[in-house]
Amino acid sequence: MVRMEQALRADTVTEGVAGPRMPQYVVFADLDGTLLNTGLASWEAASLALEALRAHNIPLILVSSRTRAELEPLRRRLQHRDPFIVENGAAVFVPHGVFTFPLERVRTKPSYDVIELGMPYHMLRDVLKQIEDAVETPLHGFGDLSIEQIMEVTGLSHADAELAGMREYDEPFLFEGPQPLMEEVCRQIVMRGLRWTKVGRLFHLTGDNDKGEAAELLMRCYQREQRLRFQTRSAVSVGIGDSIQDVPLLAMVDHPILVQKPDGSFDMDVLLPRLVRTRGIGPAGWNDAVLRLLQHSFSNGMGSMGLAG
Repeated sequence: MVRMEQALRADTVTEGVAGPRMPQYVVFADLDGTLLNTGLASWEAASLALEALRAHNIPLILVSSRTRAELEPLRRRLQHRDPFIVENGAAVFVPHGVFTFPLERVRTKPSYDVIELGMPYHMLRDVLKQIEDAVETPLHGFGDLSIEQIMEVTGLSHADAELAGMREYDEPFLFEGPQPLMEEVCRQIVMRGLRWTKVGRLFHLTGDNDKGEAAELLMRCYQREQRLRFQTRSAVSVGIGDSIQDVPLLAMVDHPILVQKPDGSFDMDVLLPRLVRTRGIGPAGWNDAVLRLLQHSFSNGMGSMGLAG
């Protein structure tokens, strides 16, 4: 089978389907292991699909556990102009001019309107110390670590570790101890109305927010924009991820898509209605999914796209 990126060109991929019947897609993309290669931060395998989205004015929303400081250099390299979601859904950054109506309950920054859904970082730091006292066990957050220690924990370069340490809404922390004690730490988090996730060695303490809720809020903005512009096409959400951490996002969108992990497997813990498993690892799978999206309207059924169900 000839690979799609060899067979298709971005200027022809949507020929004949970008008319009134095609929905206004909004694509939400996880980064690490999905749009970016695991450990390499490379998106070359997705270049054709990225070009096609830009050519047809389809919004691409970056969704990540990373900080704004980490995403901004990446956005410059990607020439990304659309909104993005940071720190596990804690805030939505909307570049000025994306929407024609004023957004509600926002903080205005030089380049963005910011919709904050999470808890401020300094408050999370206070809560982590309260839990540390309650369980009588050290919980080392990023705010307690030096740049060199963050490098050791994450494998990041010095420059990237500095950016990762610029938290605004999410406190990664290290925990070492028996399973019952870990369960008590998690219980202490939940009883305070907060949430936690775990990625690799790191736990993340967050406010009462997740990627799916942030994406849903942003999707309502796009739907409102469609109505204000008297557009007859419906706004339809597509989410692409690779792991259980992406389930809140994938569960929210109209069309959830899962890409393969580096070993070629799928995360078998991701079980959702309408979930599509695409062919290809990370950005190659992302590329495949997006190009098929543009070739065939999802309303005709996923089977017509040739994706694995």
